[in-house]
Amino acid sequence: MELPVREIKTMRKKIGMTQYELAQQAGVSQSLIAKIESGIIDPAYSKVEKITKTLERLHHHQEHKAKEVMQKKIILVGPKETIQAVIEKMKKHNISQLPVVEHNVVLGSISETALLEGLLNKKGSTVKDLMQEAPPIIAPDTGISIVSHLLQFSPLVLVAEQGTLKGIITKSDILAKMKFF
Repeated sequence: MELPVREIKTMRKKIGMTQYELAQQAGVSQSLIAKIESGIIDPAYSKVEKITKTLERLHHHQEHKAKEVMQKKIILVGPKETIQAVIEKMKKHNISQLPVVEHNVVLGSISETALLEGLLNKKGSTVKDLMQEAPPIIAPDTGISIVSHLLQFSPLVLVAEQGTLKGIITKSDILAKMKFF
């Protein structure tokens, strides 16, 4: 992703860097940064590329990670559990979707939406009958921007490290933490 020249100042300030600090990191002069930001010069492509790549690297490094927003307590269901048992679990824990796991393998997920559709259309009586596709599984250091994108297509995202589930993230988890970002 190439950052437009006119966005350099905005991005630099968002990261909280001075012109001098950015210049040091990018290997260019501070006066070049100042001239670019004020619109005095039209810099060479190679200089802009150095600056923007530095800003993007620093921005990504500063981005909050999945491990900072994930819920460490994961409530799971098995594929053979009854729909009634799942509904009771959801009510008890005040949650709207659950991962479906058997023998430490994520098979899918079950949500309130899937339960409602299944009950209305009499599709079955167990989780296996109504479960949806398996949710995305990411590493703990995955950036929040990627997690947010995944949550547009999945009701939940699982966090795993070396094949072991470590946490779960839903939209409400990100929204709850937003005030702290």
